[in-house]
Amino acid sequence: MEGAMPYRAGERRRKLAAAVLGRDAGPPPRSPEETEPFDVVSGDLLDVSPHLIIVETADGERRRLVIAPWATAWRGGAVAPADLPAGARVVIRALRSGTVAEHIWADITRITGVIREVRGRRDLTIELDCGPHRRERSIVVPYRSSGRIRVRHPKLEPGYLFDAIGLLDQGTTLAQLPATSQPPYRATAAPSPPAAYAGGQAGISGTAVWADFTDLTEFAEEGVTYPMIEREDTGCEEGGVSCAGLPYLALGSLLRVRNVCDGRADALPIVACGCLAGRFCDRCLECGTSPRGRIMELAASSYVALGGDLTKGCFNVRVGLG
Repeated sequence: MEGAMPYRAGERRRKLAAAVLGRDAGPPPRSPEETEPFDVVSGDLLDVSPHLIIVETADGERRRLVIAPWATAWRGGAVAPADLPAGARVVIRALRSGTVAEHIWADITRITGVIREVRGRRDLTIELDCGPHRRERSIVVPYRSSGRIRVRHPKLEPGYLFDAIGLLDQGTTLAQLPATSQPPYRATAAPSPPAAYAGGQAGISGTAVWADFTDLTEFAEEGVTYPMIEREDTGCEEGGVSCAGLPYLALGSLLRVRNVCDGRADALPIVACGCLAGRFCDRCLECGTSPRGRIMELAASSYVALGGDLTKGCFNVRVGLG
């Protein structure tokens, strides 16, 4: 796919640099204040009962997980795990080495883009430009969801940013929950970053969100997109924009990402340019208020592994290299 070749080139550069400098290409050990990520199982739901769920992963492996008595599930709203339909695309937060399902999200998607057109009076159809690495998307805002979407997105007009969490239902994308408050400016008018980057060796603080990587690259299971990547690295003319004052990094770089809310941390590769994320100058309000600006988008599995709830859409992070 379009994003895969640049990522592989970046990964090769990182490994070559490590070899030349005599460094380990892998991530450093965790610090005492960091905890292990959750186990995550994702794929297509084959079968489910009140006590057992069977999933086929992207590589064809069948995983059988016991459903914990306290487990919760979401498919457009809270549902009983046993009521999830076969064939649903699921992301599961798991315990005990990936054998016990604790939370299940089914057919969930995130729709982030620039509004191109809005049609309809009750059920709205919105055409979105989701950036050069992703396809354009046509979504439906059902009338029953339009009130809460409009409260957080008052300007459903061409040129403005849109960000919602929704449900994939028989080929239709239904926007149901606003993922953030809509920025008051047009997508092309993102605020300028601070005069100087001040992250230093201690790392960068800000907001991490998740994104649906299905149409981005073949690396849909893990990884991040990052706004400040050299355009020559990715062929992305819209890159290099961020109101967070981020440093430039190379495609394939490993980032040490720590959820400051619960300390879960992991090293994740930059798999594509986060040119769209860089245009959002919002804050995350989970466990305190983050500095302004989105640092990255995480793949859904990476986001859940670090303790995120896919229906909430963000958490505060501290990020360093590798």
